[in-house]
Parts: sequence; C-alpha cells; structure tokens
Amino acid sequence: MISSKQRSYLRGLANPLEPIFQVGKSGVSENVAEAINDALQARELIKVRVLKNVAQDPREVAEELAQATGASVIQVIGQNIVLYRRNPEEPVIDLP
Repeated sequence: MISSKQRSYLRGLANPLEPIFQVGKSGVSENVAEAINDALQARELIKVRVLKNVAQDPREVAEELAQATGASVIQVIGQNIVLYRRNPEEPVIDLP
C-alpha cells in the first residue's frame, strides 16, 4: 500500500513524463494490458492517455488497468492516468 507522502512524491516524478500508451475506443484489451505490464516492469512509473472516444470514464479505465497489471493508480487528471508498480528485482525509484 502506498502512503499519501509516497503518492505525492510519485506525482511529482510523473509530472514531466509524457504518456507512452493510449487507450482507444476498444478499451483495455489484453494486448494493451500486456504492453503496459512490460513498461511497468522496466520503468515502474508510467503515464497513459485515455482518448476521448472511449466509452468508459478515465477512472474506470485506470482501475481496470491497475487490476490487469497489479499496479497502483497514482493519479487521474483529465484523460491522463499515472500508474506505479515497484520492480522487486531491480527497483528504479526509491520511495521516501
């Protein structure tokens, strides 16, 4: 479980990041979830953009992605989602 202080720290780290994935009108497919899972393994902290033509709310998409990948939803702002999952073998980010 991530504390509010850690969540705040991760939001600060995610601020300059650009979204590396987009979720389109097909929603969260198995391929998208696998690609995001691989990116979380390598980077730990990523941004995902939800396109406007998606039928679901961005918060719903964020929860679905978090469940599919085992990640934590750090932030949902507008159409952007920030996800975090610690890499147990080679951690990239040291949380306070």
